Amino acid sequence: MPTNVEARVPSATAATDETDWTVQTADTIDRVVTTIRSKTSEPLVGLARWVVFGLLAAVVGTMALVLLAIGSVRALINYLPFGDNRVWAAHVVVGGIFVLAGLLLFRKARPRDAR
Repeated sequence: MPTNVEARVPSATAATDETDWTVQTADTIDRVVTTIRSKTSEPLVGLARWVVFGLLAAVVGTMALVLLAIGSVRALINYLPFGDNRVWAAHVVVGGIFVLAGLLLFRKARPRDAR
């Protein structure tokens, strides 16, 4: 049995070298994982946010357009002076507005190249 205490305790330089190696390995792994995440996950998260918020905006915009059309028809039914023909006149006015808006958008569309 060794009675020398120094024989049982590892040297300080061996512990320092081993610690430096483990720290370097951990730093390298952390750097690689961070680089991979920044090149893969973060762009996908950004794209997913744009898709979600775009769909939300499309749904809310569609609902607002439908509610605007319903509200304008109901308002025109109350205020048009056509007697019993107010309902169809209100539908014609609102439909005409939508047709004019569609024609304007159709005119602004660029034609595809003819092949």
